[in-house]
Amino acid sequence: MTETIINLDTVNPIEFFGVNNSKFDILKKKFPLLKILSRGTQIKLSGAPEQIEFAKEKIELIIQYMERNGHLSENYFEQILGGDDAEVIDNFIDKNPNEVLVFGPNGKTVRARTANQKRMVTAIDKNDIVFAIGPAGTGKTYTAVALAVRALKNKIVKKIILTRPAVEAGENLGFLPGDLKEKIDPYLRPLYDALDDMIPADKLGYYMSTRTIEIAPLAYMRGRTLDNAFIILDESQNANDLQIKMFLTRIGANAKAIITGDPTQVDLPRNQKSGLEKAVRILNNIEGISHIELDEEDVVRHKLVKAIIKAYEKEKENEPEGSYHR
Repeated sequence: MTETIINLDTVNPIEFFGVNNSKFDILKKKFPLLKILSRGTQIKLSGAPEQIEFAKEKIELIIQYMERNGHLSENYFEQILGGDDAEVIDNFIDKNPNEVLVFGPNGKTVRARTANQKRMVTAIDKNDIVFAIGPAGTGKTYTAVALAVRALKNKIVKKIILTRPAVEAGENLGFLPGDLKEKIDPYLRPLYDALDDMIPADKLGYYMSTRTIEIAPLAYMRGRTLDNAFIILDESQNANDLQIKMFLTRIGANAKAIITGDPTQVDLPRNQKSGLEKAVRILNNIEGISHIELDEEDVVRHKLVKAIIKAYEKEKENEPEGSYHR
């Protein structure tokens, strides 16, 4: 049996151990084969050398994170300790602080994590309109929202406008129960979820009340001119040709726009055709407009999502030509 001592001199020990030692209890449960003691600003580990080395590595990752961000929620504390997958750790510990797009309210860093997500960052820095096309789980929307929040915090724009088609109700929400907000919210929930990860609740509430951040169905964009704004059209595969043209022509002075979409998940009625393919095709060679293609290698959800995407792509290749695809 060997022993090692880890110093917490560079972080707040109360924040590290948690209220009533809640985080320290999580640490001990994660390493039941070790004897773990705390005294002041020190942690003493006793046990097998390989177990100590593994626990020490995780604790040092937590310390590194707290040195940079101060606060670390119990949820993220536990995720770092349990993150055997390098991508999990990479989500919290950033080797290059300059790559961080947004620091979230719970201490989580938000940044581009794959090659094509990083291409999105570079593209929007150099262009005013970016098409980000790819399958579910590739981080299109999340990265786009992070870029919008970064632009707002850096005062590059004065407001954020997030929009998506409410296709399930054919843009006619009147028959659904509740007031207008209750009718619309289910279609826009993914955008709210992304914002919740990046902006503290009280500040987000203020931004929403002052319309600094606005979330609305695509149909509500008609007739507007959007100046000094970062605009995101999400799920653009569910917009028809006229709707996408309408959206693109709303863009005003000092504005940037990202259009995200997955051509394999069109939910429009059978008598309507998605306008995404046409928009990508006819706008392909216009200076100031960039096109980023994401694929299964960019999937940052559960590891099985990559396999699912590949399986569906293989099935599509095997289907007879002319069969109907959604």
